[in-house]
Order: sequence, then C-alpha cells, then structure tokens
Amino acid sequence: MTELLLGPLLRHVDATSATIWVETNAPCEVRVAEAEARTFEIAGHHYALVVLTGLEPGRNTPYEVRLDGEVVWPEPDSDLPPSRIRTLAPGDPRFRLVFGSCRKPREEDALGPDALAAYAHRMAGLGEQEWPESLLLLGDQVYADETTDATQQWLATRRDTSEPPGTEIADFEEYCHLYFEAWCEPSVRWLLSTVPTSMIFDDHDVRDDWNTSQAWREEMARTSWWPERIRGALVSYWVYQHLGNLGPDELAKDEVYQRVSTSGVDNAELLRAFADRADREADGAKGTRWSYRRDFGPVRLLVIDSRAGRILEHGERSMIGDAEFEWIEEQAQGEFEHLLIGTSLPWLMPTALSAAQSVNERLCARPGLVGQVSEWFRQLADLEHWPAFRASFDRLSRLIGRVADEGAASVNVLSGDVHHAYVAQAELPGAPVHQLTCSPIHNTVPWYMNRLFRAGWARGLTRLSTWLARRVGVPPAPLTWSCVSGPHFGNAVMTFDVDGRSATATLLQPGRDEVPIRLT
Repeated sequence: MTELLLGPLLRHVDATSATIWVETNAPCEVRVAEAEARTFEIAGHHYALVVLTGLEPGRNTPYEVRLDGEVVWPEPDSDLPPSRIRTLAPGDPRFRLVFGSCRKPREEDALGPDALAAYAHRMAGLGEQEWPESLLLLGDQVYADETTDATQQWLATRRDTSEPPGTEIADFEEYCHLYFEAWCEPSVRWLLSTVPTSMIFDDHDVRDDWNTSQAWREEMARTSWWPERIRGALVSYWVYQHLGNLGPDELAKDEVYQRVSTSGVDNAELLRAFADRADREADGAKGTRWSYRRDFGPVRLLVIDSRAGRILEHGERSMIGDAEFEWIEEQAQGEFEHLLIGTSLPWLMPTALSAAQSVNERLCARPGLVGQVSEWFRQLADLEHWPAFRASFDRLSRLIGRVADEGAASVNVLSGDVHHAYVAQAELPGAPVHQLTCSPIHNTVPWYMNRLFRAGWARGLTRLSTWLARRVGVPPAPLTWSCVSGPHFGNAVMTFDVDGRSATATLLQPGRDEVPIRLT
C-alpha cells in the first residue's frame, strides 16, 4: 500500500479554491474531495499538489486524503479535530494571521517548549470561529547547517562526515530528511493540514549568512561542496515551500511547475538546472522571483524574499533587484484596508543596531585593511538586515510611507530571524506603521545577545551609533521609530488580528501570559 510520508499541507486558500500538498513513498493518484492529481517525481521522491476549484465561499469542510483510492488521512485514532478547508468569506471584516520564524525540531529539549506545537494544541481546544485564517512561516524551518544528533547519526550512514561539509546538509536527499524531521510532529502536522500556510526561507534554510555579501559568495564558491548544497537547497525549497505559495492561476502560468507535474519522468536534472539559474546573478537580477502576494479580504500580504534575490556583484548591494522591487511596488497598490509585508529580516531594527549596520556597510566598501576587518565583522555579527542594505532600506521606507499616506488603515512589516520579539512604531504621516518581529518559534539566543538587543534601543547608544554614521558618510535615516513592546525573549508566535479598520497583535509564549499590542 502506498504511504503518505508528509502532509497533507493546506497551502493556498481563497474564497473558491484551495491547494493541498503531499509527499508519498511511491507514484500514485492523490484525491481530495472531488479533485485529483498524479504524483510527480524528483530524485526518487514523489509529490503532488492537489488543486481544488469551484468551492463555495465561506464554507468550512472536513476533508480526507486518498492514495489510489485508500484513505490515508486523517490518521486513525487521532484525538485532534478533523482537518478542514475553510474558504474565505467575501465581505468578512475579520481576519487572523499567526506568524513566527526559526524552528528547530522538537528533540532539542534544551530549547524549551515548541511554540508552534503549543499553538496547535491551543487551537485544537478553541471553537473553529477562533481558528486563524492564515499561518506565515518566515524562515529557518530547517537548519541545514545546525543538524540534530539524530540527523548527524543518519548522515554518518550515508557518507564520511569527517569530510566537508561534515554534519551539515550536502544535497537534495539530505534536505528531504530535514523536512521530514521538521514537519512530522503530530500536532504540527495537524496544524499544517488545517491552517492555510505561506512560507519564505531565511539563511539557515541554506547556511548561516547566506548571501550576506559578494565576499561570502566567493568564499562559498571556492569550496568543493557548495554547488550541490545550493542546488539541493533551492530544489527542496521549490517543492516543499514555494509551490504552495502559488494560487491556481499562478500554477497554471508557471512553466517549471507545468513541465514537472506533467512530464511523467524524474525531474531532478530539470530542477537542478532551474536552481542554478535561480542562484545566478545576471544584469542586476536573479533567475527567479520567490516573492509573492496573497489577499485575505481586507488584508493584503506581500511576502518579500530578502535572501535569494540579493544583488551583490560588481560592487552593487541591493536586498532585491530593481525589476523585483518594481513588482513589489506595483503589488502594494490596490483595494485593501491593511498591508502586511512579510520579510524574514526586520526592516526596523533596534535603533542603535540599525545605524551600526549602515556604518558597517559603508566601511566594508573601503579598500585595504578597514574593508577586510569590516567584512570579517559583518559575517561574525550577522550585520545583514535591511539597514545593512541601506539603499533598499530607504526604498522600502518610501514605499511604506506612500501606502500609509494614501488611506490604508495600517501598514505592518512582519519579520523574524533575530531570536527575540518586539513591536516598533514608525513616525510617519498617515496610517499607523509598525514593525512586528517574532522569533524564535523553537530556538534560543546566547545571554549576551539578550543584553545587546536591549541596549540597542538605549538613547545613549543610539546617539553614539548615529554620530558614527555621520562620520563615515551615512545619510540620516528617512524616518524615526521607537519600541512600543519588548524586547521579549523566549519561544513564541504572534497573532495579527483585524476587525474592520482596527488591528491588534498578540504575543503568545508557552506558559506565559498573552501580550496584546494595539496597532490602530
């Protein structure tokens, strides 16, 4: 009998359609309700994305998954509620999104309770009217460079881990193992089968400091193992995360997906070539666009790839290329009440650290020893957030300011990465603008970083870093901002709730009181 290895994952849902992703152990027909899809193959692994259309708006419908006619989901004797497809109801003024980033597998007991698993158990005990309409995972779902003891033991059965890349992930097959480890926990598996989920990667999905600078890219290119690593990372991201971000119309227009899903053969070589193009820079652009847009009634979610799309060659430094930025600016126009911008890396950092990152960028561009030491420090201290790409920071700030000044109810940037949570408010005319940062879901941060993140908001340190910025020629930031909640430390997820033109965020940490933050 064909087995369901991973999934089902409920991914793109709107008022009349839904997509459901699965991985199986053999080729088969996958059926959900009245929709069916044949699995496609990548390097001996089998996947399907079932597209359901013609659904009734505002309906809440339990579903089963059948492989070659046999029911494989829900699992027998599960004490969790049935998995459901809940289509959006046009005109509904309410919306709830849950988000977070940085989740190591549950076996890492020293990291404390898994906030995503805790939220799944919490949600299972709520009435369905309280369930969120969306889940947004903002990077580091897998840790390719920091593997668990169990994964390291498994790697040792495949190859000699005393040779590079050691106990880090080497190829697509090993990435498949990571995703299974990350998504097989029962409560999280149920959550992903029930809440429409959007995703984007961050550095640890590939490697710490991924694309922090051209010097970093050149260093990786000199290794023997990097080409296969980046191919495995991007091919696995495409199939495990990216496909589900696309709606039925986008899938129908996606040439790579159409070729893969209909070829009837193993698609490994086709996707390896695709990954090479996606990673390559050409004429100030990358070979693919991972950024995407989702609409949820009064809310528009615009997710920006702030890792793979970076432009770094020939002295350029941009978080994303011009063509992709123009696409983002176009998507930020239209009919919506609230604009959410999802980007794995925070736009508004603690004020002193923000200025310091811009200073470091300026110093790294200097020749000789100053530039070399500054580059070393950039990689050591992870100085690679939006302020470290100052031209891109300013351009995003202008975009946010324009949307806020043109009648939106609120603009909120959702981020993770920095292993603590905070809410910062920008001083801009028009609608309220906030940076909502929530990280980690299941990880930790060294004690000295806690102190640094707290100190980053201090006025004295901010004045010092701002003075240094002026001394090295960094222009003043185009806006000011301040922390209105936090910093909060510990595993957490955050909710974003809308009711008409009002919006509220709530920090949820296992075993602690909720922290509500009024946004409008």
